[in-house]
Amino acid sequence: MRKWMYAALAGAVLLTAGCSSDTGGKGQGASGGDGTPKVGVAIYKYDDTFMTGVRNAMQSAAGGKATLDIVDSQNSQPTQNEKVDLFISKKYNAMAINAVDRTAAGVIIDKAQAANIPVVFLNREPMAEDMNKWDKVYYVGAKAEESGTISGQLIVDYWKSHPEADKNGDGKLQYVLLRGEPGHQDAELRSKFSIQAIKDAGIEVEALADDTAMWDRVKGQEKMQAFLAAHGDKIEAVLANNDDMALGAIEALKAAGYFTGDKFIPVVGVDATAPAIQALQDGTLLGTVLNDAKNQGAATVALASVLGKGETPSKENTGYDLIDGKYVWIAYKKITKDNVSEAQ
Repeated sequence: MRKWMYAALAGAVLLTAGCSSDTGGKGQGASGGDGTPKVGVAIYKYDDTFMTGVRNAMQSAAGGKATLDIVDSQNSQPTQNEKVDLFISKKYNAMAINAVDRTAAGVIIDKAQAANIPVVFLNREPMAEDMNKWDKVYYVGAKAEESGTISGQLIVDYWKSHPEADKNGDGKLQYVLLRGEPGHQDAELRSKFSIQAIKDAGIEVEALADDTAMWDRVKGQEKMQAFLAAHGDKIEAVLANNDDMALGAIEALKAAGYFTGDKFIPVVGVDATAPAIQALQDGTLLGTVLNDAKNQGAATVALASVLGKGETPSKENTGYDLIDGKYVWIAYKKITKDNVSEAQ
């Protein structure tokens, strides 16, 4: 009787193992169960709204092209490095990495090259010297300066068509700025080029406050509450490096009585996430910039699957133009209430 029970238990363990969702590789050059290349994907953190959209787009695009093993790096570079080591130990055919720290890409590239596993970075661009380390390193993303320029143009359009936006009548735009994490390329360039676009339109500016909210909605709300406590109705515009921070600012503004009656303040973000689109339709968000999660995800999968088969990516086998042989740039687009359908 006891032997029978042991046998049954052993069978159950084997059955459970056979049904596991583990997508471990089967050796260098091995393919997934459907014959597609195995690709290890490390996202910098799962609870980032935009990267959730990219991750979902990758899963949708992978059908028939690649078998993905997507993991959460939990906003920790050491954790991401461990995930990369795991991908290498499983001998995946390619990797797609959304770096936690773009300056750490060189270490990942060294590991990938040693294992001869091609790598595609996405959304966070490695340093140029790291990109040039190896001919099997690629990048998919968007030019941050372009999104900054469009953000500034959204404010310019509003300022020029609404004379009442100049609350104190001094001809100068008093603004507050919510930045992403310090040192992040997108945060630096979006901030710089948004203000530059306003200046280029002939509008004088004055920064009342400029602080980081780490791409986070709750932190954006807290920072905006502090800005309001310090400057109140002197604030004439809010620029945020992403939609989550913009939406946080809107919550703080709502609590202060804005967006009721004629009490309005223009707020702009970047990404065109679903919650931001809703805010556009509600009339609380002035505008955002479409950061095309669908095409970033699809292009990343296209490159990784081609690389995983041992081929060289091109327009013909990926469907995307490659600049300088290794960059795929996805264009940004200005989104307002008038063309919101283009982002839905």
